[in-house]
Amino acid sequence: MSDIKKIGRPRSFDYEEALSQAMNVFWEKGFNGASIRDLTKAMGIPAPSLYSAFGDKQELFLKAIDLYSDGDNCEPIVALETEEDIETAIIRFFEAIIQYATEHESGAKGCFLASCATTSVGQVEGVGSRIRASIVDTEIRLAARFDREIAKGTLPASFPSLERAAMMFDLRQGYIFRGRAGVGAKELKRGLEERARMLVTS
Repeated sequence: MSDIKKIGRPRSFDYEEALSQAMNVFWEKGFNGASIRDLTKAMGIPAPSLYSAFGDKQELFLKAIDLYSDGDNCEPIVALETEEDIETAIIRFFEAIIQYATEHESGAKGCFLASCATTSVGQVEGVGSRIRASIVDTEIRLAARFDREIAKGTLPASFPSLERAAMMFDLRQGYIFRGRAGVGAKELKRGLEERARMLVTS
């Protein structure tokens, strides 16, 4: 009897790229609105390959959430972290949010988690815990930007970084909600300077 074990056929597609395409479908159509046919067409794979590599539709959706949550390249946060002046950084953060909410190149509006995944909390097991973990992780990352300013001396040691991070997160959700309701980018950008000043006032 041969000791050589059978090796499974290698995948003929890019796993992460296919998952990214699935995420875009969910982002645009929602969990309930995205059919297996929509998903396989966007992913460029047949249904058996989808089930073999990703599991059923629910598992695929959870993997898409994980892909989005684990990414370090969220444009609004990158804008906040890379701009040196804190008030300008906050403005750039919200400008990127507004762009997501009004004219994202994918055709979807808003953050994937806020505009798509949250609508499935209570319907798809595992979504709620992922959303809650993402909120905590995001607020910690936002707070770290304020902490940088404390270390530089541009904000006082008593500055409430985590509380202001939570406020930024909530403002972000408001912009997304308004953008999805059809409010235009020009109107949403009014008052950004005042909000940035408010957020850094101790």
